[in-house]
Amino acid sequence: MRGLLISFLCGFIMIFDIIAQQDPTYSQYMFNHMAVNPGYAGSHDAMCLTAVHRQQWVGIDGAPVTSVFTAHTPFTMFGASHGIGLTVMNDQIGFYQDVSAGLDYAFRIPLGTGKLGIGISGIFLNKALKAKWHIPNGDWTSDKAIPNEDGNVMGFDMGIGVFYRADNVYLGISSTHLLEPALKYADKIVNGVAYNPKFNMKRHYYATAGVLLPLNNPAWEVAPSLMAYSDGTASSLAANVNVFYNKKIWGGMGYRLAGSAIIAIIGVDLFNGVKVGYSFDYTVNSLNSYITGGGSHEVVVSYCFNLVKEKVVKKYKSVRFL
Repeated sequence: MRGLLISFLCGFIMIFDIIAQQDPTYSQYMFNHMAVNPGYAGSHDAMCLTAVHRQQWVGIDGAPVTSVFTAHTPFTMFGASHGIGLTVMNDQIGFYQDVSAGLDYAFRIPLGTGKLGIGISGIFLNKALKAKWHIPNGDWTSDKAIPNEDGNVMGFDMGIGVFYRADNVYLGISSTHLLEPALKYADKIVNGVAYNPKFNMKRHYYATAGVLLPLNNPAWEVAPSLMAYSDGTASSLAANVNVFYNKKIWGGMGYRLAGSAIIAIIGVDLFNGVKVGYSFDYTVNSLNSYITGGGSHEVVVSYCFNLVKEKVVKKYKSVRFL
């Protein structure tokens, strides 16, 4: 399995290049699989809640600000294992504010020492536009490609994914914006003719992998991981290595090709399974001079718990036999 994982990592490092996409970028992707892969639903055999807030390129007006909340849990029905989840996201970038809510379902199959989740998601999208167009020496109202300054459009989308998780290994492949919806804003009248400015969503593809490797001292573990993603035209790769101490404290470093950023991560298990992680992206390209503090901030809070407590078998002796 580890040999397969190494081949998987190397293959994607060679294939995937650079640059951006419509979907948000996450530095702590290893704690946020539900945001891009419905096959992850139910993979922890517990009810798991995760909240992520990311503020990218601090100091630049209109830079992306993303908040996402996910919840998922396993369940058994008709003798088979399933997972169900919820993903809610608010993503602001420039004049756009996108809100989406999706339901995720995964059918879970035992495979080797772990389980393979085959998932699908249905997502409701709302893309709001609140702009103030200004074209030097021009009139934006006469350009049929530029939408009105205020717009709001809704649509439906889907995603698919498979996710395999064993004790110390995970692999995932998924696709978002499967339907590639064209979100059309209200008609714009130019010279008496009605035009429908629209925002075309592009299908995105993700591949992620990670492994947990114990060190000589059992209190320490190292966890290399990567995420490769592409919209079919532009692609990128993020790679990370985290070191865990007693499964309670962790820290690591990573690098993202798109945006050329060095990533630093720290985290702690606070109490009763409540985990908090923080990452800082230091941008190393020419954009750095325009960013306050040189980068981006991301906070992850997660909590997993069992919905049904295990029954403890207790034996009672009758006082008659004492």
